[in-house]
Amino acid sequence: MAMLINGRPDERIAAADRGLSYGDGVFRTLELLSGRPRLWAWQFARLCDDARRLSLPPPEEALLLAELAVAGHGLPRAAAKIVLTRGAGARGYAMPEAPLCTRIVSAAPWNGYPSEHAEQGVAARWCETRLALQPALAGIKHLNRLENVLARSEWQDPAIAEGLMLDMEGWVAEGTMSNVYVLEGEAIATPRLDRCGVNGAVRDWLTVHCLDIGRSFTETRLSMQRLIDADAVFLSNSLMGIWQITRLGERRWSPHPLLRALQHSLSLQA
Repeated sequence: MAMLINGRPDERIAAADRGLSYGDGVFRTLELLSGRPRLWAWQFARLCDDARRLSLPPPEEALLLAELAVAGHGLPRAAAKIVLTRGAGARGYAMPEAPLCTRIVSAAPWNGYPSEHAEQGVAARWCETRLALQPALAGIKHLNRLENVLARSEWQDPAIAEGLMLDMEGWVAEGTMSNVYVLEGEAIATPRLDRCGVNGAVRDWLTVHCLDIGRSFTETRLSMQRLIDADAVFLSNSLMGIWQITRLGERRWSPHPLLRALQHSLSLQA
């Protein structure tokens, strides 16, 4: 893995960094093709929005693009990560008045996912771990992902590709590493992220693209039963792209042609 910290090759940060001490920061994971990030317009917009909501100064776009190119140099395809923390600070929760933020940009050779996940669909399960309700952090890809870590630890079966998470009131929120959608006739719905969950870049892309192809796209409170009754259920993130769930417990779904069309459109997106 190639890693830059504040623009310099390194793999170490200060022990007093608030990202380490408190999870005080944000991150994005993205795909690089010959050093160029895919879905960059959506990725950068998400990163900046998340940073502003935590009162972190957003980084310069040109600087990030240059550092991604350096980290991904020589790799035809890579999985990259951008991490922004509030940097090192004095002991205690109070935010420093003038933070010296830490910026970490890294890239690793692409090892991807099995192609059949996208082509044939995947099996999923329900997770026991639930997401706490915290509107101040809802949608933000912040550095404390322990709920997702605990949820992912619930199974070891390699046949299960993803776990679906509920919030504390029992509404469907997200997957451990993905956003969730249901297809109901001509309409696509996804859980509202006003109280918990992470808003992904592909989710933003789908918000626009579904309208472009004449499909309605709505955010809603999504029950377990409504998901099970849907015509199709699918998942997204920036590395997996779009996968359909074809098995969830006793429920089975056949591959849906709309999913193939969405996958194709996403593959053409710069």
